[in-house]
Amino acid sequence: MKCMKMRSETSSLKFISRLTAVVLLTISFWSVKAQESTGFVVDKIIAKVDNYIVLKSELEGAYQNYLADGNPPSEDAKCDLLGRLIVNKLLVAKAEIDSVVVSDAQVDQNTTSRMNYILQSSGSSPDQLEKIYGKSLDDIRLELRDQIREQLLGQQMQENITKEVTITPSEVKRFFNKIPTDSLPYYDSDVEIGQIVRVAKVSPAQKEETKARLMDIRSRILAGENFAELAKKYSEDPSVVSNGGEMGTVGRGAMVPSYEAMAFKIKPGEISTPFESPFGFHIMQLISRRGNEYTSRHILMNPPPSEKDIVDAERFLDSIRTLIVRDSIKFEKAAKEFSDDAQTKGRGGYFSDMSGGAKISLKEIDPVVYFTIDSMKVGNISKPIVYRTDDGKSAVRIIYFKKKFSPHQANLKEDWYRIQAAALAEKKDKILDKWFQKARNDVFINVDPLFKGCKILD
Repeated sequence: MKCMKMRSETSSLKFISRLTAVVLLTISFWSVKAQESTGFVVDKIIAKVDNYIVLKSELEGAYQNYLADGNPPSEDAKCDLLGRLIVNKLLVAKAEIDSVVVSDAQVDQNTTSRMNYILQSSGSSPDQLEKIYGKSLDDIRLELRDQIREQLLGQQMQENITKEVTITPSEVKRFFNKIPTDSLPYYDSDVEIGQIVRVAKVSPAQKEETKARLMDIRSRILAGENFAELAKKYSEDPSVVSNGGEMGTVGRGAMVPSYEAMAFKIKPGEISTPFESPFGFHIMQLISRRGNEYTSRHILMNPPPSEKDIVDAERFLDSIRTLIVRDSIKFEKAAKEFSDDAQTKGRGGYFSDMSGGAKISLKEIDPVVYFTIDSMKVGNISKPIVYRTDDGKSAVRIIYFKKKFSPHQANLKEDWYRIQAAALAEKKDKILDKWFQKARNDVFINVDPLFKGCKILD
């Protein structure tokens, strides 16, 4: 499969790392925009792998993502992307043969996240999205669910194949030394920054108020109002726009313990009183239950913190900041002990890039964080800043501006993690290439003659 091989002797590190990291979205915005402008999508099957197909829109969507990532137009890149799409279909086909599975809960969670992302990124209302796709939200969700199941199966199969692959420092150096100097990428300013987060602790009074609101909604449902309509109006679960509060059919272990416990406590058709989970307070209606599986719908509300709750969080972080400034505790130790942000606290509070390194491009950091450090001196820690977390919680954080790196051409000393990630990705590509050559004999593969020049099956 020649087109899948990375051409490191003629390609830049940026090309390699970006291409390796491409997410091959199954429903692409390219096809959405095409439909918006033309009213329909001219699509065709360009490859088949057993019962799985690759559509032209899939390839074009992946290629548009590649271009949007700052890469130059390249027919080789398009061939590589087609190769990856075909490999992904082969991974799914082989996953079925090898009995590799992904849980329904995992598929549902990813489907919900993707639906929310599509709605937010497209800037469309649910009604507009239905017009764009020419389908109901339920139909879009079902189609997307099947495609995400394929994607997760492919990812799981790929992990099984490459999980033992590691890379040594000498291999990283050899990889880097093969790249011509004039092909090395030029990195803009990078920074090393960290945060300590304190989520505002909600007072008992605020919790009781939220439970009372949910009890009122429960009474309205019992009086005959439509559960889905009330869920869309009041629930704070982002997936409500596409599912009306319905969580699908899941088995034991799929949901958090408090939610699952309620599902096995109430009877089908019954609506629970408010109960708490890590996500907030719920009322649940059990639709059906059979053995260890159940179908439910819910309405979620997060009690908002009071002004006093937020001030308490600010005061707490201000005291931690004072200890750090006085060198009574190191920032990294304080982050691990006190931060409420699970993603950064394990790294001593530091943000990381896709390769796991602590250096972040100024172009990639959150705009709010960017404007915060823009007025800070290196080595300083900000005063407590009120913000909302990705999951919508009111929180406060302090930002530590540890280092700033000048613009530079890629080198081993300053960009080790980036180069290491690209080298490891290339090594995994080679393992997958060998696997492809062997596994392709187990399935039927056909590629449209239009892409004969890619030499995918050579």
